[in-house]
Amino acid sequence: MRKNLFSPVRFAASASLLVLMFLTMAGTAVAQSEETDLKFGVKGGLNISQLYVDQPDAEDENVKLGIHAGLFLKAPLSDFFAIQPELLFSSQGAKVTYRGSGLLGIQSGEVRFNLNYIQLPILASITAGPLHFQAGPYISYLVSANVKDLKDDGTVAGSREVDESDFRTFDYGLAGGLGVDVQGFQLGARYNYGLQEIGDSDSFVGELTRNSKNSVIQLYIGLGF
Repeated sequence: MRKNLFSPVRFAASASLLVLMFLTMAGTAVAQSEETDLKFGVKGGLNISQLYVDQPDAEDENVKLGIHAGLFLKAPLSDFFAIQPELLFSSQGAKVTYRGSGLLGIQSGEVRFNLNYIQLPILASITAGPLHFQAGPYISYLVSANVKDLKDDGTVAGSREVDESDFRTFDYGLAGGLGVDVQGFQLGARYNYGLQEIGDSDSFVGELTRNSKNSVIQLYIGLGF
């Protein structure tokens, strides 16, 4: 029986891989910006996520609220242009209402998809006064996942035998957003558009989440040092 747990080994391996990538990007940024001020920082905030499930039995979809938190490095290459890699933990997913589906053992009702990623965005940042515009690719590593179905009264009916092995290990996509610098703080909003289907095509989750991709709005606050 597969356990729907946050695997310490999987988490350690994925964290080590993305930390290494983050440090490599940081080292490159340092080498390219020796005469400018690097800014390290911490950030975190709210995720508003959806999956846009394209499945015949999917009747409705609602956003899922989650969090993200982590580190960033801002490496200026000129007075108005910088590279900003980040290393984040991101909790996302969606709430989907199915009707007439025998999958997951329900005929109708709401299903919650809970997906936890370690995410590495690599963003170009253009500054105009206190504003900064950011855009670039991201790659994410799935460290844990579960699916739960709810009764009509909102109580949890049960947690199915679903874990991260039913989903694709990596997600990737494009990110873009707008922020403002206020006395050392970064305040902003960003949209992450996934380009990879989340479900493993060989599992029933792949059928349940047909053509679904991550779609996440992030509202954040960051503090640079």
